[in-house]
Amino acid sequence: MAKGTVPTRDELLAFIRESATPVGKREIARAWGLKGDQRIALKEMLRDLRDSGDIAADRAKTFRDPGALADVAVLEIVRVDDDGHLIALPLRHDEAKDGPPPHIEVAQVATRGGPAPAVGDRVLANLKRRGKTSYEARVIRRLGSGPRKILGLYEEPDGRNGLGLVTPTDRKLRSSFDVRPADKNGAQPGDIVWVEATGGSLARRARVLERIGAMSDPRTVSLIAIAANDIPVDFPAAAVAEAERARAAPLGHRLDLRGTPLVTIDGEDARDFDDAVFAEVDPDHPGGWRLVVAIADVAWYVRPDKPLDHAAYRRGTSVYFPDRVVPMLPEALSNHWCSLVPGEDRPVLAVEMWIDAEGQLKRHRFHRAMMRSAARLTYNRVQRAMDGSPDPEIAPLMEQAIRPLYGAFRVLLEARQKRGALDLDLPERQVTLAPNGRIAEIGVRVRLDSHRLIEEFMVLANVAAAQALEQRRTPCLYRVHDQPDAAKLEALREFLGTLGLALAPGPRLRPADIERVLKAVEDKPIARLVNETVLRSQSQAVYSPDNLGHFGLALARYAHFTSPIRRYPDLVVHRALIAAFGLGEGGLPEADKGRFAEFGEHLSMCERRAVAAERAAMDRYVAAYMATHVGATFPGRVTSVTRFGLFASLDATGADGLIPIRSLGQEFFRHDEGRQVLVGERTGETYGLGDRLQLKLADADVATGGLLFEIVDVIERVDRSALPTGGRGFRQKQGKPRRPVAYRGERQDKRSRRRN
Repeated sequence: MAKGTVPTRDELLAFIRESATPVGKREIARAWGLKGDQRIALKEMLRDLRDSGDIAADRAKTFRDPGALADVAVLEIVRVDDDGHLIALPLRHDEAKDGPPPHIEVAQVATRGGPAPAVGDRVLANLKRRGKTSYEARVIRRLGSGPRKILGLYEEPDGRNGLGLVTPTDRKLRSSFDVRPADKNGAQPGDIVWVEATGGSLARRARVLERIGAMSDPRTVSLIAIAANDIPVDFPAAAVAEAERARAAPLGHRLDLRGTPLVTIDGEDARDFDDAVFAEVDPDHPGGWRLVVAIADVAWYVRPDKPLDHAAYRRGTSVYFPDRVVPMLPEALSNHWCSLVPGEDRPVLAVEMWIDAEGQLKRHRFHRAMMRSAARLTYNRVQRAMDGSPDPEIAPLMEQAIRPLYGAFRVLLEARQKRGALDLDLPERQVTLAPNGRIAEIGVRVRLDSHRLIEEFMVLANVAAAQALEQRRTPCLYRVHDQPDAAKLEALREFLGTLGLALAPGPRLRPADIERVLKAVEDKPIARLVNETVLRSQSQAVYSPDNLGHFGLALARYAHFTSPIRRYPDLVVHRALIAAFGLGEGGLPEADKGRFAEFGEHLSMCERRAVAAERAAMDRYVAAYMATHVGATFPGRVTSVTRFGLFASLDATGADGLIPIRSLGQEFFRHDEGRQVLVGERTGETYGLGDRLQLKLADADVATGGLLFEIVDVIERVDRSALPTGGRGFRQKQGKPRRPVAYRGERQDKRSRRRN
């Protein structure tokens, strides 16, 4: 900004649009040091910008970005994020007209009398802009509460004279709601419905707003998770139309990779193929390899600030359920133009990488390219081929494509082990659906070398993307995974101590320190328990413009690059690379370079939302499957010990449930926190972390996904004889049993390639 010089049109426009609050002519003149005739020129320029619609003006003669919210607005507080911040939306926001909803965080300030704002409240607030669609709100006054919406199961129990009953599907909401016949809105017993609480905190009355589906329909299980987590399902018409106008990309200046035998390797049920791989020996460096990872060029089709872009940004990620996928992009792109189907020309963003004999990345090069997949392969088929049984399609590709991939993979795997990356061995639940949509079987998916091969290739490509953007001094949206915080680290040490395991001392750990513990138990009965607890102790991976490294992978820099069909952060990285290396159209706009903090915050939220929905749906599917086995017995293991009971996971299905303390008998039980056990004072009977038990399924609640177990027998106890004791007692009260808090256990994310 040159003082004493009239700004250019673009400079003035950027100044107004980037201002946190509306600015007046006097403030602008002061910022540039304008006087006399220069102020007249400024006035004319402001009038032109206003008349063209590039800026908006209000009665106070101040100017702002026309897409920005007013500096005072009525908001509705809609949720609390994982950090405890209140998140709000404008009371009247038309997404079709106004675009994706802004991110508004309510500042935590002391209130002068009256209740503090809470979810469901409407407030008048001052807004301060923090990014293009990100704001901080300071509450001026509370305007009252809006209608409270609750998702629940509608029933009509006998003896209530037609009065309906809605039980919330959210386990944290303990009370049910009465629904009068006039307020049922067509709901039938067994329906999942949205209701609006109408009777205040004491009356517990509600009216039905919307029917989601019948609980007897297995498809409703996913719909509950979608509705409860506010997952966007329908694309705006303009976004669908934009996707359907897509056509084949021209070769143009793209690198021609159509003669390179790139192949896709995915699961049996995959419908979109967005990454392809190739490897060959590097003839110039003994033991080294040249790798190519080609990723669908989504940036060619999804251009910044268009309806399709807005819809994808709002979703942030695809969401996967046993019976359906809620995609980030319409199927015209995700299953067609951006899917690397065999034998068809497809545009890609490709990275060539050269590694040495130690698996170290020596150099890399990014290209806009055109490829033609040599084959659509699956993990199982590739693994069988390497085990000596190639099928007719794979056999001709063995020497040119498959064996070189495994050669490079072995080098990368050794490098991973040397740097001490965490390798959590957690079984992944595999769900098989019957033709009627119900779960036919729940098993454990076998993790093959073919899975790990693709993971290692993708990790290397993600590292190369982060390095490339750093080298060009271009903003990067990193995938960061910080060290475990002090409290989690101390809790992990205490837990391992209950099992006679020691973790290296000190406030900071290396991944290799934890990996040594995992190796020590890998062949022992407690291996799964230790792996799950280590996973729970980790910090949450997020997206950020600030590079904190990736603790779990033991990497100094890491950015998601490999799945732009289903992750918006990858699309941001693609655009940044295209702009940084001058690779043509669809690169990162200049205006978006200052939005990376906003991107990270919003996209991390979208990922958390998707994970919560996927887990909730899986819990309900498992509960529906287990409901047909109430009364049956299963072996399982204690995964957590609390003062009100034990949590356990079944061996075969991974189903998680609660063993209420009331089911252990009527004596006094002491919760020994040091040893993670419940001890019966009269009998000395102990139940503790890691114990293997024979369990009877006592109840399965499909609507909430909760399971209740009872102990039939003890199969094997963990030896804690050498450990210190301590803790406090808890006596089960007589009389009406308390409603247990149902448990949702942690599990390994079933799509590690999406989440790392």
